[in-house]
Amino acid sequence: MTIAIIGGTGPEGSGLALRWAQAGETIIIGSRDPQRAADAAAKLCERVSGAASVPARISGAENKAACESAEIVVLTVPFDVQAEMLRHLKPALRPGQILVDASVPLSASVGGRPTRTLGIWQGSAAQQAAELAPEGVSVVAAFHNVSAELLHHDGPVDCDVIVCSDDKPAARRIRSLALKIPGVRTVDGGNLENARIVEQITALLIGFNIRSKGHSGLRITGLPPEAYDICSLIS
Repeated sequence: MTIAIIGGTGPEGSGLALRWAQAGETIIIGSRDPQRAADAAAKLCERVSGAASVPARISGAENKAACESAEIVVLTVPFDVQAEMLRHLKPALRPGQILVDASVPLSASVGGRPTRTLGIWQGSAAQQAAELAPEGVSVVAAFHNVSAELLHHDGPVDCDVIVCSDDKPAARRIRSLALKIPGVRTVDGGNLENARIVEQITALLIGFNIRSKGHSGLRITGLPPEAYDICSLIS
């Protein structure tokens, strides 16, 4: 499948692009500036090709063009531009696509603290994305709590990815995609409305990182193995 990452020139987006390209996926880096997207893609290609036998399949494009060519669109832009970006992308999105929203409504987006979240009328950034997306596009909330720093480092990522969506088949596809990142496990977070809780956890983790100068993640313990295992997704 082809994955477009909108905001792919930023730390989180480029980190996800790197990990999925290393797993053999086809990636399109999206940016407002096509040249910036192409430059970011070239740097990631060089890194992937130099570290693995898997050929890098990464290209860059303007955001709309990236969406038009992809089955899965991952939105990794700051919350203060999320709504504007989705309105811009709406003509390029089509029924059957999966839109993954990783936005977190941090107070920092309006000049506040990064350890606090904003109240969203729709309930969460993901629910706002669902309201703005065209009919027939499945919205999935995921990857809020994965450290961009760890995605760019070598080695496994010690983190669980909580996936929320009202479309269960779409959620299973994104869980399978998340499991391509070494060290990551996934957990079914339930319906999209639960994304508001997951988004708020990000602010808590940022507080840990500021106080301890770390790159904290989240692990959910006490569930049976099949709750994390890709085999349970396939069955």
